[in-house]
Amino acid sequence: MKEHHFVLPRGPLAPYADGYRARLAELGYSFGSLQHRVVQFNQVSGWLESEGLEASDLDESEAARFVAWRAGRGRRSRISPSGLRPLLAYLRSIGVVAECRADGPFEDLLEGYRCYLSDERGLADKTARAHVDAARRFLTAVASGPGELADLRSSQVSSYLLSACADHSADWAEKMAGSLRSLLRYLHVAAITPTSLVLAVPQVARRRPGPQPCGLEPAEIARLLASCDRRRGVGRRDHAILMLLARLGLRAGEVAALTLDDIDWRQAELMVRGKGDRHERLPLPAAVGESVAGYLQRGRPKPPQGSRVVFLRARAPWTPLGLAGVQTVVRYASVRTGLGRFGPRRLRHSAATRMHRAGLPLAVVAQVLRHHDTRVTTVYVDVDEAALAHLARPWPGSEA
Repeated sequence: MKEHHFVLPRGPLAPYADGYRARLAELGYSFGSLQHRVVQFNQVSGWLESEGLEASDLDESEAARFVAWRAGRGRRSRISPSGLRPLLAYLRSIGVVAECRADGPFEDLLEGYRCYLSDERGLADKTARAHVDAARRFLTAVASGPGELADLRSSQVSSYLLSACADHSADWAEKMAGSLRSLLRYLHVAAITPTSLVLAVPQVARRRPGPQPCGLEPAEIARLLASCDRRRGVGRRDHAILMLLARLGLRAGEVAALTLDDIDWRQAELMVRGKGDRHERLPLPAAVGESVAGYLQRGRPKPPQGSRVVFLRARAPWTPLGLAGVQTVVRYASVRTGLGRFGPRRLRHSAATRMHRAGLPLAVVAQVLRHHDTRVTTVYVDVDEAALAHLARPWPGSEA
């Protein structure tokens, strides 16, 4: 076993050196990576001392200054401000460095808007953050402070949306329009604008039909699953993720949010944390349960601080995989099997199509996909042209 030999740090960060090393080890960093980050820790602490700064002064801007100072001294090994994120995260977790808060004239207004979305509208934190980010971009573009919003005009609203969506897809424009309507509704409710400007947001026109559903055939699903090397922990993890997406039709975010407490092994049920903070139970098929259990028993690393999230990163730090990680698993598997590059949504299409072709009514498929409107479910179901052929009537005058 390798022994850890570290230079004793000096400077304002010295009291936190042992705790930082322990946190890195807990996150699963290898000996080499851990040693490299501890060297960075010592360098940052020495730089803070030379600049006359305290540990509490370290933030993103000071981290960028340190990186520039280090590069100016001709260091061979380069680092970026993002490379110091683990250090900043640790110092914030123990209360040494204050949480990063955006500065700007609209931050108090946006905090009230975020509370409105979470408390009054019941939106999930992720959805609320997306609306707040869109609101921040709009407000900074049309006004220099909250006092100017009382004079906000409908022409400013429509002009902003048209310019912001010029280089984006129709789907992105629809999301932006929805966020803008939500903000304008709040501004009127909070008496910030004297009249409601919701109707000033134009409808997004689609010049061509949206993408058609494109579910995979059973043989293609089998190829996708077989591409995972289940002799390795990462292969067991990817296989379990693909099974949840393809067999149960879960969304990528629902897979990423899955926790150990959501699985009822005795009742063979799965608690799904869906959109709008809705919690719904689904039956857990034996094959899917076996795949998830195989990953938990022989593939899942020991997470830091007893995290209950099911799917973790395969390499240090052993933190939750997250939505982007689930999407990456599907994209890598699709390219690996030669099926073309696609994301988790296509597997949801496949699950819906498979259930519908098996004879399940559309209402039942909608219930499994957790849709409140069956019209939404029709988008996920491929049309079986062969099954509909007998409904076609002969053209008048043609041979019967």
